[in-house]
Amino acid sequence: MTETSLIERITAARGADAAGAATGELPLLPPTGDVPVWRMATPDDVDAIHGVLAAADRVDHPTWTTPREEVADTFDLPHIDHTRDTIIGFGVDGEPVAFGSAFLHPSRQGKLTVNLGGAVVPALRRHGIGARVYGWQLSRALQQLAEAASAVADTADTTWSAEVKSYAEETDLGSRRIAEGLGFRAERWFSSMVRDQSEPVGALTPPAGMCVVPYTHDRDDDARQARNDAFRDHWGSLDSQPETWAKFVGGEFFCPDLSRLVVDADGAIAAFCLVSVNEDDWATLGASHAYIDLIGVVREHRRRGLAPLVISGALQAIADAGLAKAVLDVDTASPTGANTLYERLGFVATERSVALVKKI
Repeated sequence: MTETSLIERITAARGADAAGAATGELPLLPPTGDVPVWRMATPDDVDAIHGVLAAADRVDHPTWTTPREEVADTFDLPHIDHTRDTIIGFGVDGEPVAFGSAFLHPSRQGKLTVNLGGAVVPALRRHGIGARVYGWQLSRALQQLAEAASAVADTADTTWSAEVKSYAEETDLGSRRIAEGLGFRAERWFSSMVRDQSEPVGALTPPAGMCVVPYTHDRDDDARQARNDAFRDHWGSLDSQPETWAKFVGGEFFCPDLSRLVVDADGAIAAFCLVSVNEDDWATLGASHAYIDLIGVVREHRRRGLAPLVISGALQAIADAGLAKAVLDVDTASPTGANTLYERLGFVATERSVALVKKI
């Protein structure tokens, strides 16, 4: 059987959508009684999108919230065009009630990935709005993949892959059913884990030639490259781009004083544990806490005990800052056995989410 090219697979997945020009505009969703107005997002819609997310967060995952800044940041990234990538629906009172986004990741490393995000306010769920938004997102995602595949046609061969990815809370059966009806399949599970910081951390001794140091901003790009190396063999991971990394380490929530690096005798980063604090989440979790965003060990330094070393350093910094909890999320099938490591360090699993993927 002849292998099909990336463009051929995407064209087949698009079906009727492929009849139009690859760069043509998608039609807006038709108005309904619940949502009489649909339009594309503009830079003035940060609060509209965040308002829908905030309402959904209170039901879907009541222990954490989506910061407004996280929404605002997406409007500054060069690979995102909300005027084509995000649709917003407004209710009969003119208030935003739903939105859906499809963002094509800028990496071109033999794979094209579109990440979907969206929400419907709880009061209007089970009215068919989520299904319509999901359908629009998938159409937009396939259009993006077609555009990107055409741009790399000279280098892409049959080994290139493409996928559309979405996430849902384990308890959100409605979103999961909609996605599965569109050909998405549950591919990976993630657990949130919480550690009570009243438990002592315990000091660990670094291997010879290694030391644990606080994060400093002169290491920003070194840390990005260490992150890309450490996560290269992790499920679904694509290289972090300079623009998105700058938003993360330069954002108001990132805490270099709580983050820790392990560096070798030459000063190169061997491991990292990067931490942020969003005080708006303290009330939702019911305790002051820090969130551990990223933990990794560069591949040449694995199996030397650097992961527990750098995590323990960050946990001690969090405890010294007087915060009651430490929180992280983990891929339950991580090739490094991370969830087992975190359990040994005192973390306890709480909520779970699922990655839903449509392979093209």
